[in-house]
Amino acid sequence: MSKRPLTIALIAGEASGDQLGFKLMQALRTLHHDCRFIGVGGDRMKEEGLDSLFPISDIAVMGILPVLARLPLVLRRINVTADFIISSHPDVLVIIDSPDFTHRVAKKVRQAKPDIPIINDVSPTVWAWRPSRAARMRSYIDHVLALLPFEPEAHQRLGGPSCTYIGHPLIERLAELRPNLDEAQRRDSKPPLVLVLPGSRRGEISRLMAPFGEAISLLAQKYNEPIDFVLPAVSHLEGAIIDAMADWPIKPRLVLGEADKYAAFRTARCALAASGTVTLELALAGVPQVVGYRVSMIEAQLRYLIHVSTIVLPNLILGHNAVPEFLQDACNGPTLADALLPLLSDTSQRRAQLAATKELDQRMSVPVPPSLGAARIIDTFITR
Repeated sequence: MSKRPLTIALIAGEASGDQLGFKLMQALRTLHHDCRFIGVGGDRMKEEGLDSLFPISDIAVMGILPVLARLPLVLRRINVTADFIISSHPDVLVIIDSPDFTHRVAKKVRQAKPDIPIINDVSPTVWAWRPSRAARMRSYIDHVLALLPFEPEAHQRLGGPSCTYIGHPLIERLAELRPNLDEAQRRDSKPPLVLVLPGSRRGEISRLMAPFGEAISLLAQKYNEPIDFVLPAVSHLEGAIIDAMADWPIKPRLVLGEADKYAAFRTARCALAASGTVTLELALAGVPQVVGYRVSMIEAQLRYLIHVSTIVLPNLILGHNAVPEFLQDACNGPTLADALLPLLSDTSQRRAQLAATKELDQRMSVPVPPSLGAARIIDTFITR
């Protein structure tokens, strides 16, 4: 009787997890040519050969009200996924981010089939929110693959599972983020290109467009020379952004798509950005930035539950606030403009941020690409 191929179960719950998943699948195939993949994923993972149980759009919801509206479907999907993994009995289960979904599946699988190794790709933010989760994870997670260099120490301190820093996926995209010689010269030429990045979610657009619009208008007055403002946007928010800019005295150039976004990054002098992964993209691209952010009133009331002193990823990694951040009422036009102005010329503030980006490079460096590092660790847990 022929031996069945190595079976690897993968569960991703949103688009970012799908991106991680397909690269991981490619890396795993370099180690095991005959492996097959089962589970849940998006379009990129399906292109790599995953037959997803259902579309990830069924479970990719954010925010309190959308989650409540979709809760019955999400609960059914948790049970269906867990039952499928249990009956398939894969050689390893890898859950990718989306902890509200993937961890519930992992718990059910561990209870029914404790011999299946379970790897968590992307650590939950236990270092910032609900730290008691780390210790609870030990009962159903065998190893955590961390994207941020401080996370292994955080899990050790909080009593979590064993954890290895494999590197952030952006490390595999440095060539897209960093300028060539001509682009570097454009960064220093006139007019300076200033990025405006108000977020990729509808709630962020509704809360940040007004203060960001006021900020760039005031910045243009203070700088007293032409500035090329560029706003990279995701296509599904293009209409909302155009509507929000209708009464702006200065309207940035709108660019759509990731290729044009990164092209703008490679020539930008500085940026005004919402908090999120984009702040790490900017830092790795060597673009000094100012971060402004506002959350809803309900979310603001929960701030006392947050256990970190900054919400900016480069600051968290560096351990100090190299990037200025202005939250809630402090996120206003005059304050943001005043913080941006020194970044347009050769000032101590600009030089300090550029030095911080070099320090960030050192802290985030890894010996092999993150996807290959992840595949190698997963391979050590695989049982035939």
